Amino acid sequence: MLDLRRFDVITFDCYGTLIDWEAGILSALASFRSENDLRVTDDELLEAYASLETVLQSGEHVSYREVLRGVMRGLATRYSVPIGRIDTDALVASLPAWPPFADTVDALHRLRRQCKLGIISNIDDELFAATARALGVPFDWVITAEQVRAYKPSRQNFERALELIGIPSERVLHAAQSRFHDVAPAGAIGLATVWVNRRRDQPGAGATAPSNATADLEVPDLATLADRMEARA
Repeated sequence: MLDLRRFDVITFDCYGTLIDWEAGILSALASFRSENDLRVTDDELLEAYASLETVLQSGEHVSYREVLRGVMRGLATRYSVPIGRIDTDALVASLPAWPPFADTVDALHRLRRQCKLGIISNIDDELFAATARALGVPFDWVITAEQVRAYKPSRQNFERALELIGIPSERVLHAAQSRFHDVAPAGAIGLATVWVNRRRDQPGAGATAPSNATADLEVPDLATLADRMEARA
């Protein structure tokens, strides 16, 4: 049983954990799918997104804007759509409007009364700034892939976060939806982890690469984590 009394800081993945990025992705790709008469399900499209993004983030670092443009080009190739018929900036343009999950903002306010909060995200600084306005909660630390020049599941992102936070790792808890990007690498460097299982009622891994990594605690949403943090003795 994870002893939540020991934590002074909670860090979060953002997209998929705090932000409903799957809803945002599918909304951004609606025109691409309809205009090209693509007979693919939501899950198939999200899984295609995940496989393309994973490859683009595994090589030499490029901005997340370029990753998203690469995903659009990759989807065109995968579904035999001429490049000239796609909007390569569709995902980039849509990202600032990707919505928080219904429980996110209230849960963050509640958690902020218990601990300091941080973000460790595969994002560019400028793109996160737009999301931060939607979250409406000040974070004590924001560590982006742009700053680290690496994308999770690289351990560098978590190591850099611990450097900036400056307290022993056993007092830091990391919460995330993606076991591939977050639970596995955070656990590998000794961080306690919470799997926020946003897809608990859905098959497959959706827009994240699959992983069997095991977290120290599983919750169905952020509100449940806030409940547990408030209940710690």
